[in-house]
Amino acid sequence: MESLSDLLKDPSNRNLLRQAEMNSLGVMSDPAVIKFRAKHPELDEKTLKLNMNRLYQYAQEYNHCTHCPGLDQCPNDMQGHYTKLSVEGVNGSQYVNDHKVPCKKLTAREAELKIRKRIRCMYIDEKVLEEGFSAKEILTMDAKRAESAHRVLSYVEKTKLKGLQSQGLYLAGNFGTGKTYLMSYLLNELAKEGFTGAIVFMPDFVEDIKRMFQDDKKMFETIELLKETDLLILDDLGSENLNAWFRDHVLASILNYRMGRKPTFYTSNHDFEWLQKHLSYTKDGNEENKGARLMERIKPYVEYIKLEGENKRFRNK
Repeated sequence: MESLSDLLKDPSNRNLLRQAEMNSLGVMSDPAVIKFRAKHPELDEKTLKLNMNRLYQYAQEYNHCTHCPGLDQCPNDMQGHYTKLSVEGVNGSQYVNDHKVPCKKLTAREAELKIRKRIRCMYIDEKVLEEGFSAKEILTMDAKRAESAHRVLSYVEKTKLKGLQSQGLYLAGNFGTGKTYLMSYLLNELAKEGFTGAIVFMPDFVEDIKRMFQDDKKMFETIELLKETDLLILDDLGSENLNAWFRDHVLASILNYRMGRKPTFYTSNHDFEWLQKHLSYTKDGNEENKGARLMERIKPYVEYIKLEGENKRFRNK
């Protein structure tokens, strides 16, 4: 075995040792390591040198996090994690331990994904749930809709405080007044509380159910999901091309199961009177009793909110 003096005779070895020493000095002078040493004055030079690799990793990842380029560009060994050091005393000796800890950005993303998993968007762009929702913006964006928006926010707070309600909301208003936005806010906020939910764009849902005639299993699973989810939003009710079979065997089945049990929410361009006429008339004719029967599964189980305001879609063009 070569002695240390023999190894030092080789210039390349001397350069490696010199470089290692320089690296050690760099690590020990790093602000993160200085702060760690100040917190643990019991660590002597020998212990620090034995743990130089841990200190280097700690300092490097600390600096990466200080100048974070974003979660997707995280340069740390384990994306979204950083090295945390701890000191343990055993039999009079000090040991430095390291372990990986998830960063705040990763924790926030994972929490957001958990929320998203509680929400089903059916036939509607999921971007409506990716927008930044602000209660303040909702209340101040349009003075005409402030009172109605406040009632939606009050419903959210009531559910957070008292749990799932049996009554839902019916938002009626002209195009672009923010009905879907408000319902998406409600769904997103209550998903954070652990409730599951689904938002369904009614015109496309009706057409898709028609195409499921040859797939009974898929149709059954879809209807059961809408029955069982905690929060169900039927978006743009009254705009669908209604047929008697959908009305009597799909929509009525879902609403009959949910009424008095779980809240259903609606957005529509129309009031109750117009909606009842819409539900009464199909290509099979005008069946007023069936329209009235279906309204009995809607009207008593919602708070009616008339949403005033200007068309935001038109304003943003």
